[in-house]
Amino acid sequence: MSASARVLHVDDDESIREVVAMVLKTMGGFDVASVASGAAALDVAVDWHPDLVLLDVMMPGMDGPQTLAALRGDPRTQAIPVIFLTAKVLRRDLDKLTGLGAAGIIEKPFGAQQLVRALRRALRHVEDSTADPVTDSSLN
Repeated sequence: MSASARVLHVDDDESIREVVAMVLKTMGGFDVASVASGAAALDVAVDWHPDLVLLDVMMPGMDGPQTLAALRGDPRTQAIPVIFLTAKVLRRDLDKLTGLGAAGIIEKPFGAQQLVRALRRALRHVEDSTADPVTDSSLN
């Protein structure tokens, strides 16, 4: 994994985008692009070619699962790993998100170090197609 891996963060909450960008840049050394919607994420993903997408589940308009489906439906973005961020922590919700093809799920609220570790782990797993999805429980 390159220290300057590109991460596209998608969240409709501006304060969360600012905090996540700061954490990923300063603690993780990532190159970060932040957008407020699924539609914007599709455009940026095609033009910027991120190594990973960090995607909020609940957003107005195009939500996280719809955004993931659109990314998977475009040959230019279909292979980009996606990690969901969610406050939904019921097992059935997590299983549903994993079943959509997410590379991982990070539950909100999350710590800065936890976030950086999860993204690094997910990027390492890109090379190992047999790896299990990244979840909070797999970080312990």
